[in-house]
Amino acid sequence: MIETSGVVEREQGNGFYLVVLDQPPGHQCLCRAAGKLTKNKIKVLAGDKVTVEVSPYDLGRGRITFRHRK
Repeated sequence: MIETSGVVEREQGNGFYLVVLDQPPGHQCLCRAAGKLTKNKIKVLAGDKVTVEVSPYDLGRGRITFRHRK
């Protein structure tokens, strides 16, 4: 997995989020919250800075693993 950070642009519905990645600049990725986030009921909202794991096979899909505090 490729780990990078980004900002949540908007919620797509059905648990998916559109995230704009920092590296490469401006790249958009459709991400889903990891199981730990949903299990611990951590809310992910638009504008949150998050850490994302991107699949090396499909760079348009990923998993949100951590929500940074403001």
